[in-house]
Amino acid sequence: MSDPKTLTLDPPPPGLTLFPSLNPPQKTVTFHQFSTLLITFIAYAAFHASRKPPSIVKSVLGPDLNSPETGWPPFNSSRGPHRLGELDLAFLSAYAIGMYFSGHAGDRFDLRIFLTIGMIGSGCFTLLFGLGFWLDVHLLGYFIMIQICCGVFQSIGWPCVVAVMGNWFGKSKRGLIMGIWNSHTSVGNIVGSIVASSVLGFGWGWAFVLPGFLILIVSAIVFLFLVVSPETIGLELPQEDEEESGMGMHTQHTEGMALVSLQKVASEDDNDADGELLSRSSSTAIGFLEAWKLPGVAPFAFCLFFSKLVAYTFLYWLPFYIRHTAVAGVHLSHKTAGILSTIFDIGGVIGGILAGYISDIIEARAVTSIIFLTLSIPVLVLYRLYGDISMFSSILLMFLSGLLVNGPYALITTAVAADLGTQSSIKGNSRALATVSAIIDGTGSVGAALGPLLAGYISTRGWNSVFFMLISSLLIADLLLIRVVRTEIKGKVNEGKWLWFSGIAH
Repeated sequence: MSDPKTLTLDPPPPGLTLFPSLNPPQKTVTFHQFSTLLITFIAYAAFHASRKPPSIVKSVLGPDLNSPETGWPPFNSSRGPHRLGELDLAFLSAYAIGMYFSGHAGDRFDLRIFLTIGMIGSGCFTLLFGLGFWLDVHLLGYFIMIQICCGVFQSIGWPCVVAVMGNWFGKSKRGLIMGIWNSHTSVGNIVGSIVASSVLGFGWGWAFVLPGFLILIVSAIVFLFLVVSPETIGLELPQEDEEESGMGMHTQHTEGMALVSLQKVASEDDNDADGELLSRSSSTAIGFLEAWKLPGVAPFAFCLFFSKLVAYTFLYWLPFYIRHTAVAGVHLSHKTAGILSTIFDIGGVIGGILAGYISDIIEARAVTSIIFLTLSIPVLVLYRLYGDISMFSSILLMFLSGLLVNGPYALITTAVAADLGTQSSIKGNSRALATVSAIIDGTGSVGAALGPLLAGYISTRGWNSVFFMLISSLLIADLLLIRVVRTEIKGKVNEGKWLWFSGIAH
C-alpha cells in the first residue's frame, strides 16, 4: 500500500466570487450548513431521479401480457426479463466497483469538482440511453455499455455528498439530520418515477431525456455554490459540533460522542490496527484496508449488502411487478403502475426520518436497524399475500414495506457511515469519511446489483420465489447485526441505561 497523501484545503466555489454577499461575515455558519444540506440533497435526488427510468420503462421494453409481440427488441422475447435484469446488473456492478475507487479518490481530490464530474457523466449517459429510442437501437451491447459507464459516474455521488455533509454537521443530531437529508433518495425516486411515467405516452426515450437534463442543470449549481467544508471559506463550526463530529479538516477535537459500543465490537481483534490508526495525523487520508479494519465497518457493510439487495429489487422491479399483478382483478397501465410505485418511496422518506430520529433518542444505531429489519419481514409476507386484494391494501402494505425496508438502509448509509468514519480510533480524520462511506455503500451496492438480476431470472418462475429471496435477505441482514446489537445493549446497561436488557447483554 502506498503512503497516504497529505491533503490540502479545497478552494472556495466560484459562485461565492460572483456573489460576494454569500461570503462570511455576511453569511454565518448556520446559513452555509443549511445551503450545504439543500445543495447536496438536490444533487443526490437528481442522481436517483436519473436512475429511475430503467425501472419505469421495463414494462414498455419487455413483453406485454396481452400482446407478446410488443415491446422493444432485444427485450420483448421470452428472455426479456432476463435481459432487463442483466441491464440492472451492468449498471449496479459498475456502480459497486466504482464506489470503492470513488471513495478513495474522494478522500484526495476536491469534492466539489469530483461530484460535478460524476453528475455531468451521469447526465450524458442517461441521455444516450434515451437516444436509443430515436436512433432505433436494438443492440443489447449498446444499452449494457451505457449502463456500465453510467454506473461508474453515478458511483462518484454518494461518497462525495456524505463527506461534505460530515464536514458541516456534528453527531448529536446526526441520526435525525441524516434521516431527513437521506430522504433525497426517495424524493429522487419519486420525481424520477413521476417524470418518466408521465412522458411514456410520447415514447420511452423521453423517460431518460428529462431526468438526464435535470442532473446536468443541478451539476452547474453544485459547481458554482457547493462549499466543501467550513474551513474552505474561513469558518469554524461551533465548539460543540467540532467536538462531536471530529470532522474539521484541520481540527484536533476528537473526544466527542464516539461510538463506544461499536468500538467494543472488534476491540479484541483490532487492537493492533487501532494502534496503527491512532498514530495517524488527521491531515492524511486513511488507507482502504485500514478502513475495513475499523470497528463496526464490516458487520454494517455486509448487513447493508442484504438490505440494499431488497431495496434495489423494489427500486428496479416494483413498477414491473405492479403492472403484471392484477389489483382487485384489474391490470394497471404502464403509467399508473409507475406512479403507484412511488408509494414505496413515500414510505421510504418517512422510514428514513423515523429511523434516524429513533436512533438519536435511544443512541443505538444497530438496535434501531434490527427492529426495522425484523418488522419488515412479516410486512413483505402480507404485501405478497394481500396486496392485490384492493387498491387500499396495495397502497397501505406498499407504504409500510417502503418505510421498514428503507429505514435501516437510510440509517446505515448515512448516520452509521458518518459515525464509523469519524470515531475516536482515527482521531477525527475527516478524510476517512469518504472511504468508510464508500466501503459501506459499495458493499451494499454489490447486493443491489445481485438483487435485481436474480429478480429478473426468478420472476419467470413466479413472484413467490422473488419474495422468498427478499425475505431471506432481510433475515440474514438481521443475523449480521446481532453481535453489534448485543454490544450496544451491553454498553447502555454499563452506563446505567436500559437495565431491563441486562439479561440479553450478558
